[in-house]
Amino acid sequence: MATLSIIEQACIDNGMRMTEQRRIIAKVLSEASDHPDVEELYQRSSTIDSGISISTVYRTLKLFEEAGIIERHDFKDGRARYEQMSDEHHDHLIDLKTGKVIEFTNKEIEKLQEIIARELGYQLVDHRLELYAIPLKK
Repeated sequence: MATLSIIEQACIDNGMRMTEQRRIIAKVLSEASDHPDVEELYQRSSTIDSGISISTVYRTLKLFEEAGIIERHDFKDGRARYEQMSDEHHDHLIDLKTGKVIEFTNKEIEKLQEIIARELGYQLVDHRLELYAIPLKK
């Protein structure tokens, strides 16, 4: 028996009924090393099962997102991008020339955000940091 993808296992753990098309979309998204949008997920999934429609991809992503299994990002390029939910916090740097999304963590930034919230009289409970950049000229 094939090993379940992380997203597929999360769906099963949440009591979600898994159709073959949902399994394929879950597997494709679990294996993605980038942050694909709906069109990219549709193209990747339809190479495995040509019967998958783009509307199936949209519905499946909405279902996964509502269940807290995946996270949707709007990186100011006019298209929603997706990644599986992670236990490890990370931030994103978006290359405005290529659209490439780079995940990073930085302890100093995390500490500074806590300090800022505290100085303003708040306890930080969550945040999202997105840096938009262009490559340095060499």
